[in-house]
Amino acid sequence: MSANDAWNLVNFRAGLIAALIAAGYRVVALAPANPAMEQALIALGCSFEAIPIDSAGVSPARDWKTLAAYRRLLRRLRPAALLSWTIKPNVYGALAARTCGVAAFPNVSGLGTAFIRRSPLTYLVQALYRAGFAGARMVFFQNRDDRELFTTRHLVRPGQARLLPGSGIDTARFAPAADDRRPAARRFTMIARLLADKGVREFVAAAQIVRRSWPDARFVLIGFLDVANRTAISKDEVACWIAAGTIEYVAPLDDVRPAIAAADFIVLPSYREGLSRVLLEAAAMARPIVTTDVPGCRDVVRDGENGYLCAPRDAAALAQALLRACAADDAEWARMAAAGRARAVGEFAQEAVISQYFAALGEAGIVVPARPETLPELVPKILPEILPETLPKTSVES
Repeated sequence: MSANDAWNLVNFRAGLIAALIAAGYRVVALAPANPAMEQALIALGCSFEAIPIDSAGVSPARDWKTLAAYRRLLRRLRPAALLSWTIKPNVYGALAARTCGVAAFPNVSGLGTAFIRRSPLTYLVQALYRAGFAGARMVFFQNRDDRELFTTRHLVRPGQARLLPGSGIDTARFAPAADDRRPAARRFTMIARLLADKGVREFVAAAQIVRRSWPDARFVLIGFLDVANRTAISKDEVACWIAAGTIEYVAPLDDVRPAIAAADFIVLPSYREGLSRVLLEAAAMARPIVTTDVPGCRDVVRDGENGYLCAPRDAAALAQALLRACAADDAEWARMAAAGRARAVGEFAQEAVISQYFAALGEAGIVVPARPETLPELVPKILPEILPETLPKTSVES
């Protein structure tokens, strides 16, 4: 299993890792060196192999080293399959797997800046995807829009493309308290990496508009600063927003559940997602959502049912949606909260994702020690043993 950061594997793939190990597989995690996360993966029962990945860079020399490292590791390990997430593990991992005779199952968990902001880099990335995915057994997508885009542009064959309900959410860990009540009204919390493409600036501009009508409204921004991305928000810009009293900033949290529980609404004005993890966590914890009408966000939220949708890249439209949230009474809030929890449990539970991975391995002719239909019962039993409470519970999407 490979991603551009071991943190991604610990936070988003722990359930799948636990299920594979419990079913009798040996799991090896491939990611850049990260001592804390390596120990967390070892605690899950994985082996760990460091691999050089410059996740935000465009150096051909460094990328060639990544491809070569994948080939060396796959030739030595001879795995039954390579499961991957994030762009470079998907592309270079699949290319290496093809040359080594290993079945590759990439997961397109989001399209990233290269697709959101079209440039010459977009065409290069598309060419790499086309080459990498040509030999993949299956390619997983987390929303229909991404799957259609890849098939329309001939980056994958229609028969390769499969749809998953995101990364799957552990609805037992992300659950409302037994006596859950509405927290302080008009507390809007955004949890994301601090990137322009996540809609951070629209969130701040909308906060200024909303405060004209609701001066007591609070806007909390939680996430990583200094992200290696062309659209990263600077520390100085965030400092100006804090000084002006527009937002409250909180550094990334190992456990976001208390922050979600304290929010009246969770907000994500992203330009595009694979299937937003933080929105799934919010829905599972029975928190209504304000988000944009874009792929990966509208898949979680139905306008007026479990939150409000607005146009992307539009602070005024976001402000209108936030004003709707401000005006929501307790009965409407409770109705939306319950609807979100029901969707998370019924459509996005991790057991469904894990079962589909096992089914895909079986279709590819790879021996599956446990039948997929046994996993909904298996996973809740094994997770408390394999996933210690001391591990990160998940935080900002990577």
